[in-house]
Amino acid sequence: MLVMILGLVLFLGTHSVRIVADDWRNEQIQRLGEMRWKVLFSVVSIAGLALAIWGYGRMRLDPTWVWFPPVGLRHAVALLMIPAFIMLVAAYVPSNHIKAKLGHPMVLAVKVWAFAHLLANGRLGDIVFFGAFLLWAVLDFRAARRRQPAPPVAPRLAGTAITIVGGLIAYYLFAFHLHVWVTGVPVM
Repeated sequence: MLVMILGLVLFLGTHSVRIVADDWRNEQIQRLGEMRWKVLFSVVSIAGLALAIWGYGRMRLDPTWVWFPPVGLRHAVALLMIPAFIMLVAAYVPSNHIKAKLGHPMVLAVKVWAFAHLLANGRLGDIVFFGAFLLWAVLDFRAARRRQPAPPVAPRLAGTAITIVGGLIAYYLFAFHLHVWVTGVPVM
């Protein structure tokens, strides 16, 4: 579990700089240049995510059970992941109504993903892993709402349609093809 926690600290720590030290972040970008900052940020983030995922997998080999979730909650997770994937795609598709309405759909997607997975997983490591992401998403969303919003972009129906279709396709691919490969666990 220690490796997973170290990975979470690195990954979520780098992603928390705007929450706790936005001025310092801006100073570093000015000092290093935007590209060098992004490379450094990416390297630390990728290393942290890899450690967190590897540690999570190792933790699952010798789990400490806190509670035993009802099997039916897996269906709730499957349903909650549909809007999570749509919000995830909404963060990247320009001019869609979902991003225009929510403002920060990526962070909201992380909230839904983490909450859904907390429902269906009762091991201590699951609670730490998904709970850390949920806590980070709550704090990040709160901090993002306090920052100066980006200039509004007029949403278009085409952008929204692409977002929804793209989210559904991403959900299908991940749930039915990639989830086992990435996590080692089937969706149902």
